[in-house]
Amino acid sequence: MVNAIHTAHSLSTPFSSSLSLSSNLPFSSAFSLRPFPRRHRSLVFIVSASLDAKPTVLVAEKLGEEGLKLLKDFANVDCSYNLTPEELCNKISVCDALIVRSGTKVSRDVFESSSGRLKVVGRAGVGIDNVDLAAATEFGCLVVNAPTANTVAAAEHGIALLAAMARNVAQADATVKAGKWQRNKYVGVSLVGKRLAVMGFGKVGTEVARRAKGLGMHVIAHDPYAPADRARAIGVELVGFEEAISTADFISLHMPLTPATSKILNDETFAKMKKGVRIVNVARGGVIDEDALVRALDAGIVAQAALDVFTEEPPSKDSKLIMHEQVTATPHLGASTMEAQEGVAIEIAEAVVGALRGELAATAVNAPMVPAEILTELKPFVGLAEKLGRLAVQLVSGGNGVKTVKVTYASSRAPDDLDTRLLRAMITKGLIEPISSVFVNLVNADFIAKQRGLRITEERVILDGSPENPLEYIQVQIDNVESRFASAISDSGEIKVEGRVKDGVPHLTKVGSFEVDVSLEGSIILCRQVDQPGMIGKVGSVLGQENVNVSFMSVGRIAPRKQAVMAIGVDEQPRKESLKKIGDIPAIEEFVFLKL
Repeated sequence: MVNAIHTAHSLSTPFSSSLSLSSNLPFSSAFSLRPFPRRHRSLVFIVSASLDAKPTVLVAEKLGEEGLKLLKDFANVDCSYNLTPEELCNKISVCDALIVRSGTKVSRDVFESSSGRLKVVGRAGVGIDNVDLAAATEFGCLVVNAPTANTVAAAEHGIALLAAMARNVAQADATVKAGKWQRNKYVGVSLVGKRLAVMGFGKVGTEVARRAKGLGMHVIAHDPYAPADRARAIGVELVGFEEAISTADFISLHMPLTPATSKILNDETFAKMKKGVRIVNVARGGVIDEDALVRALDAGIVAQAALDVFTEEPPSKDSKLIMHEQVTATPHLGASTMEAQEGVAIEIAEAVVGALRGELAATAVNAPMVPAEILTELKPFVGLAEKLGRLAVQLVSGGNGVKTVKVTYASSRAPDDLDTRLLRAMITKGLIEPISSVFVNLVNADFIAKQRGLRITEERVILDGSPENPLEYIQVQIDNVESRFASAISDSGEIKVEGRVKDGVPHLTKVGSFEVDVSLEGSIILCRQVDQPGMIGKVGSVLGQENVNVSFMSVGRIAPRKQAVMAIGVDEQPRKESLKKIGDIPAIEEFVFLKL
């Protein structure tokens, strides 16, 4: 019994262009459902490269040997370092994947030069500010990173700089090696009891906070996206930006470089800090206005700074910041441990190889992310979602194209206990790919839909019953179009198809107002006929004579001897002559062949 219907927000806005129905493209699936090992916490679906030949992976910056070995076992690997932007663009057109660290800019020009061949960009590290994500998404290229392998290394380096700065280790070391003994000059400050503000409470920031707590520091953190329960679990207080910078004795930066964070520490923010504050940066150089930091150091607002990253790397030899006596500098060593280098190489190689195989990517940064436990539940419905989209759009006939689609999910679960992002993306792919010459995958599905004026809305139908299964059925409805198969038009005037998963296999269970039950494997022939004895035999006989194997057959009817819809699953595509023979059967009123 239905309790309620919940209507979701519109998923894209109308554009002036519309979907052309003139294309007749192959419908080969580019997705597979093999999970990564359990250590990955979140998973997404991505598109695979063709496996007819070995893919080519361009490694543009040095990568650990273990990672290279993994790549070479699967692909042709081109290790070309220190490429100019022009050289990178020239090479990329024959590459399926690209692996970079932080020194290579993967710009829009790179994606344009790839002419659609580049399927995966792997960033060997955490930050992805050197990759144009908008361009990657537009061109259907997955971007993956390696966010876990160097987390501990970066956190340890942050703590090392914190302690070295507090005790003047670098400066004292230099004077001792110069033959001086200046104990009184290098009196430091204690860490215990001091207030540390961790700016950016992601993976590295969290690990820094854990270690700082162990040193006896009082840790606060600022991050507008960090969950409060995670902070509380390790004894960290989340505070606003102004409170963090104005009350801290030490500030440790762990935020990405974005337009919002660029030069976030500047003359104005330095002026709000406690006099004598000490700053550590192992994140990105651009988050600090370096000229403003020099002024703050000279004014005594900032007592010391320990920096591993800089706006320009390497910095100029005459940099006032680098030469400042109160600055401890290291050459971007955050991830530079033997363990981290190998770990990052393995992590990014696994992600890139998995992506090229069509597996699930846990570290994708420009595709829908879904927790692993939700993915496990929804996995059987993913194929159903795409195939319903493909069926629905092939039923459309001419007119102005597809503009409005409604997707309905029926479930016994509460509305907030069903994550449908993957299903929506798969339906979008199914709707667009058969009728568009553009390459579509889960990375760019929403972008392409918006470009073509396809507006998708979602509804939830809440059913009584056990919430053990995430979904009872999925329904796809296309409004304001004509149909190649009139029986697919529902009583309310829209093309409507509905499906369920039975024993792990997607089934078509409704066409228009007719109940059917046919496995969505191979392709389907839909026939509307007068319900009379022998019809199944007549159609089956035609297909048998043409050596077309029938995998499944179902008939849904209004009433005995009235109209009925027969759904026939076939393994091969019948010849036009075979389909014409079916249409010539006197009781057949209309039919359509739909390729999955």
